[in-house]
Amino acid sequence: MKTPWLVRWLTAAPARWLGRSSAVHQDIASGSQGLSYLRHLVRGNRLRRRATFERVAEDTRPVLVIHGFLGTRGSMLPLEHHLAEDGFCVFSFNLGPLNIRDIRRSAFLIHRKIERILSQTSWQEIDIVAHSMGGLIALYYIKKLGGHSRVRTLISLGTPYRGTWVALAGVATMGLLSTSSWQLLPRSRFLDDLHRGPIPEGVEVYSIAAARDWLCPPKATRMRGVKAITVPFGHSGLVVSPDVYERVKGILRPTDRLGTHDREQRVDPTSDALAQPRPGTVTSPSLTSRRGDENA
Repeated sequence: MKTPWLVRWLTAAPARWLGRSSAVHQDIASGSQGLSYLRHLVRGNRLRRRATFERVAEDTRPVLVIHGFLGTRGSMLPLEHHLAEDGFCVFSFNLGPLNIRDIRRSAFLIHRKIERILSQTSWQEIDIVAHSMGGLIALYYIKKLGGHSRVRTLISLGTPYRGTWVALAGVATMGLLSTSSWQLLPRSRFLDDLHRGPIPEGVEVYSIAAARDWLCPPKATRMRGVKAITVPFGHSGLVVSPDVYERVKGILRPTDRLGTHDREQRVDPTSDALAQPRPGTVTSPSLTSRRGDENA
C-alpha cells in the first residue's frame, strides 16, 4: 500500500527543517563559525612562520594566504593549519594591525615580500588564497604589479569585486585614517581601475561567495573572467568551514579525490555537479572533511 503524501511529508519534515542543508542548521553553523573566526582574529599578527620551501613537493606550489579588512594573520590560522596538514607549504604576511591602509600599498608590500622570498628558493610561482579585501590586494598585485608572472591560481573568499556598501561604516568611523574603506565602496575609482582589462593569461581566478554573507553578498563577488562558486555559509565561514576548505584544496590540487565515489572519477570543484550554481541559486556542499581534529 502506498504511503499517503501527508505522512511522507511529515516524516521528512525534521530532516528538511533541521538537516544539514536546512536554513536552521546553516544559521547555527554560521554563528559558531563566526565565533571561531573571532577567536583566531585576536591572535593578531605575531605568528611564527613555519613554512619550509625546501620541503615542498614538486607538484605543489607554495600558497600565500592574505587576510581581509580589519583582519589579522591570526584570522587565517585555521586555513593555514588545514593547508599545512595536507602537505602545502603555506605562508602569510603582516599587513598592519587591522589592514586598513590603501589597498595599492598593501599590494606593493605583497609584491616586495614575494620577490624576496622567491629569490631565496627554487620556486618561481605561487598560488594565493585570500579572504575578503585580501582578494582585492591579490588581484591588484596580479593585474597592476606584474604578479601575473608569479601567480598561477588566486582563490578569493568573499571578496567584494563590485564593492560593498558596508564599507560606509568604515568611512563613518575611520574617515581619512582608512583609505581602503573608500576603495571598498561600489564604483570607487580603485574598483573601476581594477576592472579595466581582462584577467592576465595564464592566471586562474576563483571567487567563492557565501550565500548568507551580509558583508559581501554573492552578487558583489562577481567579476568578468572570474569563476564563481557559492556556498551556504556566512562571511567568516569561508575561512573556518571544512567544506569550503575542501573546495579550496580541490582547486589547488585537482588530482586529489575526495571520498569513495571520487576514487572512480575526478570531481571538478567548479563543475555544475558540485559548485557552480546558476544565478540566484545556492550550492549546498556534501563533501566530507578528511582532516583530523583542529589544533589551533
